Parts: sequence; structure tokens; C-alpha cells
Amino acid sequence: MSAYKFNDPLGMYFVTFTVVEWVDVFTRDDYRLIMVDSLKYCQTEKGLIIHAWVLMSNHLHLIISRKEDGEALSDIVRDFKKFTSSKIIKSIKENTGESRKNWMLWIFESAGRKNSNNKNYQFWRQDNHAEQLVSNKFMDQKLGYIHNNPVEARLTDEPEHYFYSSAKCYAGQKGLLEISIIA
Repeated sequence: MSAYKFNDPLGMYFVTFTVVEWVDVFTRDDYRLIMVDSLKYCQTEKGLIIHAWVLMSNHLHLIISRKEDGEALSDIVRDFKKFTSSKIIKSIKENTGESRKNWMLWIFESAGRKNSNNKNYQFWRQDNHAEQLVSNKFMDQKLGYIHNNPVEARLTDEPEHYFYSSAKCYAGQKGLLEISIIA
């Protein structure tokens, strides 16, 4: 078995998607909502199950699995990253109020030129660092890590107060996404 791959088709995995050069794209609602809407689409149309998530300024952490009749996790992740990459870059280009537009597009274009897998831009780093959650201890550690990420970054004092996270769901409140709670 190779490390950081989706080896078990029905396994539960911790994954991280990071913007190239750690660019703080997700400081604007437009771009954050693209992420949330895309995750919702993957849930309803591709069989993605989200157990936990947090969207930070330049990366997304997820604990995910898939429905038995859903698409392969590697395919869902590939399609999600491809779609969100093009959608966010298009949104940056069209956003007349984006003060960082030229700088961000330059970084994404530079990264794209360095990677033969891209035509023009590269938004996401290629690695997902997928780790299968095979023990309760490891699962609890990753769940805590996800929900405490905004606290550690000093964006909130309580995990459930951070809007772009599943911590609300784990605190018994309604969140932005449907979550399959890890019991």
C-alpha cells in the first residue's frame, strides 16, 4: 500500500487541499462560497460524505468518505480541485473589487508554468496528503486538529464560533454543510 493514497475504497480519510504558495485567497466570501457550494455539489451528486471540515485562509481540511454507490474518492477529489481551481480563478479575474488580482493571478500563472500538468494556472498544490483514519485515537486527533485550527490561528476563541467549519455541527448547531458526525 502506498502512503497518502485512497487505498480503501470505503475508508475514511483526512485530507488537506492547500493553495499554491499559501496565498490567502479565502479571505473573501465570494471564494469561500465557491468552496462551500462545490462541497455541497459533491455531496449530492458524487456521493461524498463529509465528517468534518474547516476552510482557512489558504487551505481546506476535510475528513471524508464516500457512499457505497458513490464515485471513487480519488475521482471526487480530482474533480473538486479541478472545478474549484477554474471557478475561483475565473472569479478572481472578474472581481473588479479584488485589490490583489494581478498579484494572485501572477502567482497562479507562475505555478502553472512550472507544472506540465497545467495549461495556464495552478491554484491547488498537487498533494492532498490523504491519511486513512484507522484508529479512534487518530480520528479524534484529526477531528480536534480540524476544529481547533481557527482557534490556533486566533480567528475565534471557540471552535463552534468559526463559520466555515463543522465544529458547529459537533456542538449541536446547524452548520453550512450536512455532516456525518463521527460518533
